[in-house]
Amino acid sequence: MRRSVIRSAKALSNCSCQNHWNVRLLRPLASSPSRFLSSTSVLDSPTPPPSSMPPVSLDNINPKVLKCEYAVRGEIVTLAQALQEELKSKPGSHPFDEILYCNIGNPQSLGQQPITFFREVLALCDHPSILDRSETQGLFSADAIERAWQILDQIPGRATGAYSHSQGIKGLRDTISAGIEARDGFPADPNDIFLTDGASPAVHMMMQLLIRSEKDGILCPIPQYPLYSASIALHGGALVPYYLDEATGWGLEVSELKKQLADAKSKGITPRALVVINPGNPTGQVLAEDNQRGIVEFCKQEGLVLLADEVYQENVYAPEKKFHSFKKVARSMGYGEKDISLVSYQSVSKGYYGECGKRGGYMEVTGFGPEIREQIYKVASVNLCSNISGQILASLVMSPPKVGDESYESYSAEKDGILSSLARRAKTLEDAFNNLEGVTCNKAEGAMYLFPCIRLPEKAIKAAEAAKTAPDNFYCRRLLNATGIVVVPGSGFGQLPGTWHFRCTILPQEDKIPAVVSRLTEFHKSFMDEFSD
Repeated sequence: MRRSVIRSAKALSNCSCQNHWNVRLLRPLASSPSRFLSSTSVLDSPTPPPSSMPPVSLDNINPKVLKCEYAVRGEIVTLAQALQEELKSKPGSHPFDEILYCNIGNPQSLGQQPITFFREVLALCDHPSILDRSETQGLFSADAIERAWQILDQIPGRATGAYSHSQGIKGLRDTISAGIEARDGFPADPNDIFLTDGASPAVHMMMQLLIRSEKDGILCPIPQYPLYSASIALHGGALVPYYLDEATGWGLEVSELKKQLADAKSKGITPRALVVINPGNPTGQVLAEDNQRGIVEFCKQEGLVLLADEVYQENVYAPEKKFHSFKKVARSMGYGEKDISLVSYQSVSKGYYGECGKRGGYMEVTGFGPEIREQIYKVASVNLCSNISGQILASLVMSPPKVGDESYESYSAEKDGILSSLARRAKTLEDAFNNLEGVTCNKAEGAMYLFPCIRLPEKAIKAAEAAKTAPDNFYCRRLLNATGIVVVPGSGFGQLPGTWHFRCTILPQEDKIPAVVSRLTEFHKSFMDEFSD
């Protein structure tokens, strides 16, 4: 029957009457005037050739996207990924047998193990049916089981696969605000907490709120984490740079802030906010509390929103330094909600936990009126909610096991082991960089990076110009091709004109650090010999 129908259809398609029907259908359109069609006969008009241009090209996409750049995953990383594929398909094809990714703060990709207590709670929350099984008691710690029950009781329907409130699950925000209060010694309100998929969406949310046109400026540190320059570009604002002082350990001087603020205003730019990254990325400095007071006072006097990137608050290695949140500093100065607008960012991707792929984080929004808070909530609700695993992790990060809990000793051992190892790795790499010809490197007081300054020979700079690339990018490409080590050129973060840097993470596992040092040392000597003036 089916074959008969197909044969009939083919016969019909070949029938000479088809042209007759086509002409009959087209003839009225061709002969009668229409405001939609030209008076020229459709039959007589040649069919226009299909356009050779694609509907979307670099010429017609949003120019803000073209302007946006993110060096941490830029050209060098793309090249590294290609080399990695070549190593798989053609072992021995390069003078190294593995790619060492020192370009991004992604600890678990380089072998760091997750915190056991956090993962136990996550597993139990995602599979609550095992909570009542007898064997669970032998596999999971008692406090992880108890915490999972507490969290599930806060989730409507105990469903981690369901949407939550757009600010995040209320009970988890209660836990986070209690953790902030314990850290700072000042009250925190769960209604000020917006849980997000890592800190990055929270940054974008505030840029969306603050930037109205290219005449709105955001003061950003140089060097800076490229998220800020990228988000400012995407939202159509102006980046107002202020330079950190490398000679004083990447110091942040209020006099520099005032200078750049005045310069921006003279160009018709309206500064809206100040970004401060503490501990610093890519520079690794930890701000002194006195310095922070000066920054808070500056923002208050100038009417600027203070955007405090505090995602590395657990990563402090210098014994003489301590992390202080900007909210704590502002409150200790007697400034409350009506005195200063402050947004603090935290993430589960950094610290000692390094749960980058879980995409958890939050922003604490203080000093904004209810009508503005309503607008922030509206923007948050467009994305419905952040993922529930990330929300749970954010609550665990701000409320880890305490003394007396079954998991406390193992948790403390894991945390201390990771942080002490990071401090040793930072020191080893810092010493190695400072032993290289023409390289100086400030101490990593915190965060996960070193940002050494490299004085390149004139011949190397000219070779980079001939290759139509920045000198630090030229150096990083050569380093990758010779050693398999991936670092990020300083030009991707911004730097004082005439200086060159690169960012290197301290995240390769400790047993890999000697290989990083030896490969880098050998390459650098060869490079400097090749391009010596």
